[in-house]
Amino acid sequence: MKKTYIYNLIIASTLIASASSCKKALEINPVDTIEQSKALLTSKDVEVALVGAYSEFGSRNFYGGRPFLMADFLANTNAIEWFGTYEELTQTINKSLLKTNSYVNNVWAAGYTAINDANNVISAINKVDAAKQNKVEGEAKFIRGASYFELVRLFGKAYNDGSPTTNLGVPIVLTPTTEVNDASYVARATVAAVYTQAIADLTDAEAKLPATNGFFATKSAAAGMLARLYLQMGNYAAAAAAANRVITSNNYSLNAAFIDAFPAMGSTPGVNSSEDIFAMQVTTLTGFNGFNEFYGSSTYGGRGDAVISQDWIDATYAANDDRINAFYDDGDIYTSKYANVYGNVPVMRLSEMYLIRAECNVRLAPAAPVGGRTPLQDLAVVRSRARLTTTTATLADILNERKLELAFEGFALHDAKRTQTNIGSIAWNANNLVFPIPQREMDANKKLIQNPGY
Repeated sequence: MKKTYIYNLIIASTLIASASSCKKALEINPVDTIEQSKALLTSKDVEVALVGAYSEFGSRNFYGGRPFLMADFLANTNAIEWFGTYEELTQTINKSLLKTNSYVNNVWAAGYTAINDANNVISAINKVDAAKQNKVEGEAKFIRGASYFELVRLFGKAYNDGSPTTNLGVPIVLTPTTEVNDASYVARATVAAVYTQAIADLTDAEAKLPATNGFFATKSAAAGMLARLYLQMGNYAAAAAAANRVITSNNYSLNAAFIDAFPAMGSTPGVNSSEDIFAMQVTTLTGFNGFNEFYGSSTYGGRGDAVISQDWIDATYAANDDRINAFYDDGDIYTSKYANVYGNVPVMRLSEMYLIRAECNVRLAPAAPVGGRTPLQDLAVVRSRARLTTTTATLADILNERKLELAFEGFALHDAKRTQTNIGSIAWNANNLVFPIPQREMDANKKLIQNPGY
């Protein structure tokens, strides 16, 4: 009888092996797959598979840094001076991505690997000990929901660009891919459908996850991701409510100094900071910080290819803004946020939630602000940590504060799109600000349709 296997990748083109091998070679037991009937039989098996899902989810090609760094590069006009020789990132800086860009390919592959790993866990949830089922399922759905959100906002048009109910997003796959064949290929779902799926996963995750869970996903991590997603959609009421749930959990607090929110320069791997709602763990055994690779100077483990413009710093930050000290001079100027090759990668910080709640309350202007705190009060929390006073909290004030607080963390591109702000002379909804569907996927899956402009 034909056996099926649980594979590490959903990507067809990376799984197709030569059909010309001899019969003897084909009978060798696989060492990189597990026979379906022998996999995920116990609670321990499923829990180990969940750790594997986190590993791919947090790889440098996904939430470990690359998609956020590439989004920064696409959004850059004058902040980043690129001295690298990597053609794929040069394409990104130049807003001229090719369908064969290996970095784009790797983002897609890592995202769908994480999704497939999460699907394996979810499909075997009944094997998990009853006391752990909600937590394990919640973590897997957090990974899947966050992955779909990241993929659709990179490979699909912005939610506010035309009609999300007809614009194409990415394929939705909710069951494990155990074989790659014509039947397993899936067409692209609409942008709206992918957002709906991400919301369903993250909502269920928030309901099932515990308030505290070590450095793994928590109830607040799911709520924080929902706040980010709803903000991208322009659903300000839902975004404010989700951000408020994180803030009022009282499980997080801002560090006294801005730079303390990030791994100390040259330090050994450590724990998350007090304001990390969710961060990817990086150790000497599991990889390295994907931001550090290009944002870090050679002294601190990076390549030193992405230099921060001193003119941009001077024009952006007030002289008394403590965040102006979050840069260092190592022959050129670099951001101190990633001056640690093995430092954890902050994915969500508490200051983002204050800024989301403030922005949504300004936009909605409710009779009573969500959370009972005015936009001015929320903005003041973030700015006072930066040693700044706050007298007004207009929408422009809050959007500018996002630029100051969240610089080089992967927000600039997505903020430009949702606020319909052009990037230099490039329109906010230009085709070249959307990732192409990798050509290898187009070749393998004839159901896929390429993005406009490619």
